[in-house]
Amino acid sequence: MHALAVILDRPERIGLDRLALDAPGAADAVVEVAWSGISAGTERLLWSGRMPDFPGMGYPLVPGYEAVGRVIAAGPDSGRSVGETVFVPGARCFGTVRGLFGAAASHLVVEGRRLLPIPDTLGERGVLLALAATAYHALSGEEGGGRQLIVGHGVLGRLIARLARLSGAEPVVWERDPARRSGAHGYAVLDPAADEGTAYARITDASGDAGLLDALIARLAPGGEVVLAGFYAAPLSFAFPPAFLREARIRVSAQWRPGDLDAVTALAAAGSLDLGGLITHRRPAAEAEAAYRTAFGDPACLKMVLDWSARS
Repeated sequence: MHALAVILDRPERIGLDRLALDAPGAADAVVEVAWSGISAGTERLLWSGRMPDFPGMGYPLVPGYEAVGRVIAAGPDSGRSVGETVFVPGARCFGTVRGLFGAAASHLVVEGRRLLPIPDTLGERGVLLALAATAYHALSGEEGGGRQLIVGHGVLGRLIARLARLSGAEPVVWERDPARRSGAHGYAVLDPAADEGTAYARITDASGDAGLLDALIARLAPGGEVVLAGFYAAPLSFAFPPAFLREARIRVSAQWRPGDLDAVTALAAAGSLDLGGLITHRRPAAEAEAAYRTAFGDPACLKMVLDWSARS
């Protein structure tokens, strides 16, 4: 079996090619992909060549960890059924071409245990479940209630704010780009310079800006916590005295767990978590190169989705 796949041959060189897929085993399922999302965080780093030394890193590679499709074949030990709609968090099924994270292709061979059945009603919005799970994981330990600060009003920041609202918190979001301050769901979005609020017990950074720690620690309440929910290409550092005086805690929380994915899928299926208004751009998979450049270069693009329905 072959698949049409997005391939990064080297930084800033992306295209489509047909790749032979590894033969599925008894524990595998074959998925026909309907939609895949483009990550403006990790995939931007892969595209630009700025990705830090990461397990499995190297070119050429198939990117992507946000795909939704239909199971068209299921091994006897896969636990999956033909016809199921599933979320695919990535795949390594392209022979010598690396899968990092390997979901941007027309067909995928994946271990059945890694696939998550999702309601058909989610449609293309299913590609957002990985970011929603990341947001849910970043809020782990949240007791609910009170004001908390979220930095960045991209898709991840919006999902963190929506989930924080569901937990009973009162989120405030910082966003420097005026074009991204719209679209709030019951919370305030401010230019950081305009925030005259008091100290925050929790600050969650969804911007990926490695230079923000000192500014965030300065806004912490005593014993407060900074949660790093973005993906950071540059080393992070901070001045010790302000952190010492506040007894600040810093937690890295940018990698979801299966339980987080299950939780947000249930919330989305029930209508409690609104995934609307987050996908702003769509392109046929045949236009992948232009789609990636738009996703990484257009500030108005929150989430770009590739449509694989016209596969050849």
